[in-house]
Amino acid sequence: MAVSTDRYRTVIRRYHVRHREILVLALSLVAALVLAAGFMLGREAAFSGVGVDPQRYREQGAELKRARQQIIELERELGVYEARHEVDRAALELVRRELAVQKDHAAGLEEGIRFYRGLMAPGEIAQGLSLRPIELVGLEEPNRFGFRIVAQQEARKHRPVQGELYAEIQGELNGERRSFPLGDLSNDLEGTILPLRFRYFQSIEGQLTLPEGFEPQWVSVVASMSSPRKAEAKEQYPWILQEKFTHVGK
Repeated sequence: MAVSTDRYRTVIRRYHVRHREILVLALSLVAALVLAAGFMLGREAAFSGVGVDPQRYREQGAELKRARQQIIELERELGVYEARHEVDRAALELVRRELAVQKDHAAGLEEGIRFYRGLMAPGEIAQGLSLRPIELVGLEEPNRFGFRIVAQQEARKHRPVQGELYAEIQGELNGERRSFPLGDLSNDLEGTILPLRFRYFQSIEGQLTLPEGFEPQWVSVVASMSSPRKAEAKEQYPWILQEKFTHVGK
């Protein structure tokens, strides 16, 4: 008896099982990109709205990332050198110095980023008008120094500030107490009363020359705000030199 071949016909169908998975993955990726773009645009708008240079902020973040990565690589290299008893001491010391420099650089970048973040986040710095500690750096010429004073305000609504700043250096000259206005010691400043006009912060910096024989001890700074309201910030800082300026106020 003949058997019909149609009864045993094999039908082959192809199912694309992974099409749905690929589609879900693609949609998730698109959503993530949209969220990331929205975050970046929002942050860009926030920075431009407060008067802080977003490009400078991003550069500091990228530079900090590179510095951290270099620290990791240097620490790994240092561990390899220390594990070898025959390592040259000069090469080991060079790596240690470079590691210290990179750590110091990263710390400065982090301080600068905290400064900009603090201007935008209420509660990060003192409420209202305030002063950052003065920065003093020794220069190659005798009795010549670099200085930086930063006035800032923290408020929920940052209105433009107008006011004045006065600073003087106190110490001893020939055994007597003396004080000199900062404006009289620096050619970079016009007058002893310095105008303040800023929304978030203002950096006053330059170089000064101390009188021969004068021994500085303190720096007194008074910042007064006349608009949008009256306020005053007064600080006295010891005369302490540092190796270099920080990334704050740049």
